[in-house]
Amino acid sequence: GKLLVVPMVGSHWLSMQEVVEKLSERGHEVVVLVPEVSWQMATTQAYKVVTYPVSQTLEELDNPF
Repeated sequence: GKLLVVPMVGSHWLSMQEVVEKLSERGHEVVVLVPEVSWQMATTQAYKVVTYPVSQTLEELDNPF
């Protein structure tokens, strides 16, 4: 089947990425929607990545931490 994944920045993606890759390996068509600026949202060839623009810079995202 088809699956659209919209992970939250820096939260569940680290756990979800392995599941998404396994679903892709099993023949599912997976699209991951990620912001242009994000933490640790690395991509692989296992799924398609679509980015969307955000108004934050990586520096602004890092400031609270």
